[in-house]
Amino acid sequence: MRITAIWVYPIKSLRGIPLHNAHLGPQGIKHDRRFMLWRVGESGELSKIQLDRYPECSRFAQEIVGDEIHVRYQPPSEPLVPPSPEQSVVLSVPLDPDVSRLDRQVVNLHQGMVNGYRMGAAYDEWFTACFGFPVVLVYIGDERRPVLGTFSPRAQPISPPTQQGWLSYLYSYVWGARQQPEPEPDWLTFSDMAAYLVASEKSLANVNARLSSGPVDIVRFRPNIVVDGDGEGAFDEDFWAELSVRGRPALAMTKMCNRCTSLNVDYETGRFGEGDNGAVLKRLMSDRRVDKGSKWTPVFGKYGFLVDGLDGLDVAVGDEVEVTKRTGERPVWDWQYKDSSIARFYRYT
Repeated sequence: MRITAIWVYPIKSLRGIPLHNAHLGPQGIKHDRRFMLWRVGESGELSKIQLDRYPECSRFAQEIVGDEIHVRYQPPSEPLVPPSPEQSVVLSVPLDPDVSRLDRQVVNLHQGMVNGYRMGAAYDEWFTACFGFPVVLVYIGDERRPVLGTFSPRAQPISPPTQQGWLSYLYSYVWGARQQPEPEPDWLTFSDMAAYLVASEKSLANVNARLSSGPVDIVRFRPNIVVDGDGEGAFDEDFWAELSVRGRPALAMTKMCNRCTSLNVDYETGRFGEGDNGAVLKRLMSDRRVDKGSKWTPVFGKYGFLVDGLDGLDVAVGDEVEVTKRTGERPVWDWQYKDSSIARFYRYT
C-alpha cells in the first residue's frame, strides 16, 4: 500500500488542510487539533462545536501560512447567517500563541478534561459573527487530555504468561517490575480518542458504491492518513494492529472509529445533505455495526498511536505502507464518552 493523502486540522472541526509531507509525533501530525471552538450557553456554560451538530463548520477553510493559521469563512450560496463585515475578513491565528496573558478555561471533551487557554475577544467575536451565536476559541498549549479506556497501545490488555513462564513472571513482578516507575501514559490534544485516524480508499470505494447520488470525498471521514488499500479488501483495516512506513514500524492501530452524523454533512451547503448525499451514515448501518462495544454505530477507519520507542517520523504522500501486525478479532470500543462519572484530567507522577 501507499499513502495517498495526509490531512491536518489545526482548529478542530473546520476544514482540513491537505499536506504532501508531515511530521508524525506522539500526539499526532504537527499542529493537529491544537485549537477548538466552543459554544457559549445562556448561563456561560460551554458545549463543544463539532460537525455532527454544527455542519456549518464545513464552510470554514484554514491554511498554515508561516507561523499562523489563516481562517476564511465561505458563505454558501444560500446563506446560513445574516452577512456581516467580519465574514469577509481573513482571521490570523498564531500557531504558538504566548499564553502568559491568556485566561484559563476548563473544558471537557469526551470526558477527557483539560485546562486550556481562551484566545481572547478578537477571535471570539470573529467566529461569533460567522456562526451567528456566541463562540470562544480555546488553545490547548502544553496541557494534556487523558486517553481513556484501552485506546492507547500502552493500555492494551497483556496476554497472560505461558505455564512455563509463571515463575519468572511472578519473580519479575514482585522484585522487578513492581519497583519500576510506570511509564508516562499517552495523552491527546483536542483529537477525539487517538492521535491518528487512518482510512483506506478501498473502504471509501465500498461506501460510494452504496450511494446513488454520486460519490462522496474522503474529507467527510476526516482522516489524518489515507492509504490506497492496494492488495487489501474493503474494511480490512478493522484487523490491522501495526502499520510500517518505508519498512519501519510506525503506527500501533488500537480501535475502530465509530461514526456519527458528520458523515452526512454537505460541505458545499454547510448543511446536512439531501437524499443519499445526507444518508451516508444510514448506508453503513446494514453491515458496518461490527464493534461489540458500540453496537449501534457503524465503523469506518482505524485509530492509532506511534509505536513504542518511536518519538517521531517524517512521512510523505507516496510512501510505502505495510501491515506488519494483525489481530484475529476486531477490537472492542471501551471509551465511555457518555458517562460523566469518569471525566478526569490527565495525571502523571
